[in-house]
Amino acid sequence: MSHPNPPTGRVEAVCVVHTVRDSGTRRVPHTAIDKRPVAGPVQVRPLGLAGDRQCDTAHHGGRHKAVYAYAEDEARRWADELGRELPAGWFGENLRVNKIATSDAVIGERWRIGAGGLLLEVTGPRTPCGTFGVWAQEPGWVRRFAARGDTGAYLKVLAEGPVEAGDGIFVVHVPEHGVTVRDLFTGRDPARIAEMLAQQDDLSPSVADKARRRVAGREVQVEY
Repeated sequence: MSHPNPPTGRVEAVCVVHTVRDSGTRRVPHTAIDKRPVAGPVQVRPLGLAGDRQCDTAHHGGRHKAVYAYAEDEARRWADELGRELPAGWFGENLRVNKIATSDAVIGERWRIGAGGLLLEVTGPRTPCGTFGVWAQEPGWVRRFAARGDTGAYLKVLAEGPVEAGDGIFVVHVPEHGVTVRDLFTGRDPARIAEMLAQQDDLSPSVADKARRRVAGREVQVEY
């Protein structure tokens, strides 16, 4: 499939689960957060990437969280701050992307990736959890990650297709309400969040609930 305009961004790496590990938490015994890059094209289906899986299916995966993308620029910022390498997949992401600010993507924004017909739609933020904190092995990690607000973006699959490192990312639709992943996570501008609720069809249940809480001025819990 050809595109009349150059891509907005690029897929740096495609990652699927490498090893299912002990989560280190009581809430869920195992975790598939250990994701690592794979070579060649990977088929993306409505519930995620071929070869990937989720253990905590109450909070990860499903149609509205089929794919998780994280930005290379933010990963580098954390790597510099922590003084360690954070390779693709370290954040539990399926796609490490460049020149796409995942946390500042608009909810409902659509990405055409590569030439194989893959079409994804941004659905909302990643909420950091205790399992992520155990995995990171950094003091106060979940609070620090949440405070920055660079959560990355979950996406759902509108059209199946392959993805591989080097694929271009084409932003083909941006909703008028303008509410970004970061806006919803932080709760800034409740009036616009209310507009999103009125305009955006097929919000995930968790995002719709979070949005209603933001509009009502109620706190949204983050598991520390």
